Amino acid sequence: MEQAVRNGEWLELDWSALADADKGAGELAQPAAGSHPHEVRKWLLARGLFSEKWVNRLFSVGGIKWEGDKLRLLTFPAVDPKTHPFYRQAISGPTIDIPPVLYEDDFCVVFHKPAGMKVHETYAGERGTLDEAAARHALKAKDPLPLRHIHRLDDYTSGPVLYAKCDLAQWNLDEAMRDKAIDRQYIAVVQGKLAKRAGTIDEPIGKDRHHRARRMVTPSGEHAVSHYERVEAYGKASIVRVRLETGRTHQIRVHMSYIGHPVIGDEMYGGNTRLLTHQALHGERLLFPHPWTGETIEVVAPWPSWLEKLVSSVSGM
Repeated sequence: MEQAVRNGEWLELDWSALADADKGAGELAQPAAGSHPHEVRKWLLARGLFSEKWVNRLFSVGGIKWEGDKLRLLTFPAVDPKTHPFYRQAISGPTIDIPPVLYEDDFCVVFHKPAGMKVHETYAGERGTLDEAAARHALKAKDPLPLRHIHRLDDYTSGPVLYAKCDLAQWNLDEAMRDKAIDRQYIAVVQGKLAKRAGTIDEPIGKDRHHRARRMVTPSGEHAVSHYERVEAYGKASIVRVRLETGRTHQIRVHMSYIGHPVIGDEMYGGNTRLLTHQALHGERLLFPHPWTGETIEVVAPWPSWLEKLVSSVSGM
């Protein structure tokens, strides 16, 4: 499958490479070059390389073609920015800064979201979101694909956010999220000196019925697991590295507060705001299986200046 290349809206697969890799299709032989798309569709489904839904969708729109020695799949159809909801805002109104791109190829892109930027709008017409910035990035590249964010970060948490650039990538990455194959690692500066060098917080998280935006540890909540490691401990604060096994809303903030070490700056969950007015939480690393090759992609997001400054401040406490 390494012999696949993008050519405009099409993904082109080399015939000879496909022939060499023709396994898993049972008794259904690889169709000859130039075969009718229906025969190719049956062969693709038998091989199980792609979801049945995606292959059938391609077939329904004429998205399977055999030309010469290339199998062509309509993988990257462009959208009309004037009518597509993801792009409408991006082509009107004032421009916004596009966050740094940490990784990009034909299938996906990872942005370094700053603290204070929402991933998506919370009401119709809201401006300044990462979704809008992603759309502007695609328009700047003259490549308006149907971008979708695969996961989210809280408004005031910085770090990498992964976007799929086509339906195939989205379905594969969504499946990776469900299978917990996407690994997210965070750095947090918390109050107090953690006694344990490492630990696991396995406590369910649900809504706080007394506060609409808050979450809390509750027996009726959803399963939530956070693994933490103490990186540094000072007199009144600690730096911890946290890896999420699940992805509940406010998970790290709720779990660290639950064990008596709220995140500095996180007023909602008991954090002191004297040194920072938003939660001291940064997505440091993201690992995910590439939606086409399956290769593990590691993306590292450098510490933002506010985190460097805060660590310098608490180190003297």
